[in-house]
Amino acid sequence: MKSKKMWLSLMLVLVVAIMSACGSSGDGTSSSSNTAENTATTDDGQPKDGGSIIIAVQDDPKVMNPIYAGDRVTLTIDQSLYAPLFNVNDGKKTYVLADSDSFSDDHLTYTLKLKDGLKWHDGQPLTADDIVFTMDSILDEKQHSSSRSQYVFDGKPVKVTKVDDLTVEFKLPEVSAAFEGALVSFSPIPKHIFEGEADIEKSDKNNNPIGSGPFKFKEYRPGEYVTLERFDDYFAGKAHLDSVTYRVAKDPNAANLALQNGEIQMRMVDTQDYNKLNDTGKFNMLTYPEGRLQYMVFNLNVPSMQKKEVRQAIAYALDKNELITASYSSADFAEPAPSILTPDTLYQTDDVEKYDYNVEKAKQLLADAGVSNLKLRLAYTNTNKPQTSQALYIQQKLKDVGIEVELLPMDGTAYGNRTLDMNNTDFELSFGGYIMGYEPDAYKSLFLSDAAYNYSHYKNADFDKLWNEAAVQIDETKRGDLYKQIQQTVANEMTVYPIAYTKAVVAVDNTYGGVEDANPKPVVMLEDLSKIFKK
Repeated sequence: MKSKKMWLSLMLVLVVAIMSACGSSGDGTSSSSNTAENTATTDDGQPKDGGSIIIAVQDDPKVMNPIYAGDRVTLTIDQSLYAPLFNVNDGKKTYVLADSDSFSDDHLTYTLKLKDGLKWHDGQPLTADDIVFTMDSILDEKQHSSSRSQYVFDGKPVKVTKVDDLTVEFKLPEVSAAFEGALVSFSPIPKHIFEGEADIEKSDKNNNPIGSGPFKFKEYRPGEYVTLERFDDYFAGKAHLDSVTYRVAKDPNAANLALQNGEIQMRMVDTQDYNKLNDTGKFNMLTYPEGRLQYMVFNLNVPSMQKKEVRQAIAYALDKNELITASYSSADFAEPAPSILTPDTLYQTDDVEKYDYNVEKAKQLLADAGVSNLKLRLAYTNTNKPQTSQALYIQQKLKDVGIEVELLPMDGTAYGNRTLDMNNTDFELSFGGYIMGYEPDAYKSLFLSDAAYNYSHYKNADFDKLWNEAAVQIDETKRGDLYKQIQQTVANEMTVYPIAYTKAVVAVDNTYGGVEDANPKPVVMLEDLSKIFKK
């Protein structure tokens, strides 16, 4: 057993996010020369209140409930609707709803105390009962929350009990290096709203969400927008803006035009559009590492993808550096990815098979597998510029080794629904991306045999065992060895082809201040919109 000193040092650096969930802050930096914040202030020197901001998002939210949020759009909206227990950025913990937390000497009991006087958006008190209810809902297999695996260790779930109105205890089935990090992505839902719901995910109550964040729900028009308004009783002080609107803008070109015309004031932009927008001088261009992997998936539901040699041949047929240049314009915005873990993740290693470009080796592997005249379908989101460029590049490169690729550009919603279908056989290849944070245990929700986000549908009991053993292993050396085996297994089996570790680019209209205080953050663009103000 490692010493208490080891545990304290480890817990200082644990950060996690799901599916793309919250991640550690990526040293948000401004690349624009037009970013001076000429603050409009009141007589006491504080930023003025009032005004609104319109933020472009690529799709409708899935379910406005944090125990189901896994896509970028829903997580972005939830960031303002729901408050977390705490945030961890660059290894530093900042309490939000929580007031304090601690482990027992044996590290099997974790005690969390809430701030006093917390309120839900409907005015009801937020208490320990809500924390217990939320965790029990996540762990209830009938509620099928994708977060469940983060709180199950070696097949045994965490148990949570109320101590008093402000205090809860989490009992771990065994010592785990991953538990506290998992709580970074935990935002409570109100017990008084959802208690008794047979299926929380499909509940109509999600259409009028009651949260605890700085902004509360006002209106949702599917396909158009979600509008939130300021929650004046927010415990950390009311936001400066009166409202935030998330406008659905699926066409990136139209969204960029709306951004330049002032119809929208903030959006995450494609790297191909960076120079054009930056040259206008109208925007604070935030560029920062997201801790994000962009990758291609081999769908093992389809018989032609079940031969490892075929998957390896496809990997050898692609030049990753060319692929990145074609997709992101410049290596300044992305770097080649050898592993399924990102560089900011604990125990990430580059010591895996990298599949350097080799056409002859690709052809030989296909011949060894007895495969010829192979025809594949590659699906991707039709409004995603990097994916579109990648699809065209892959189609051409695979043609060089005798593989015909049919491109299947799809609407974002349809694409998401098809990839989530555990029985999907509509295409052999597809693209994806995730941001999982510092704690590697978060990744198992993407790779376990029965995981909802296991898009490759690779099933291997021994591989599952590696993930489960790594989650509870507290010896750092042994834990590192397990995660190295995990990364090597994916590389050798080639169920996922890592393409690039990418940076985020967010354009914010220069008429808004407080951007740095709002903290540029992976997935959600800005961590705390309550800090944003109209100049």
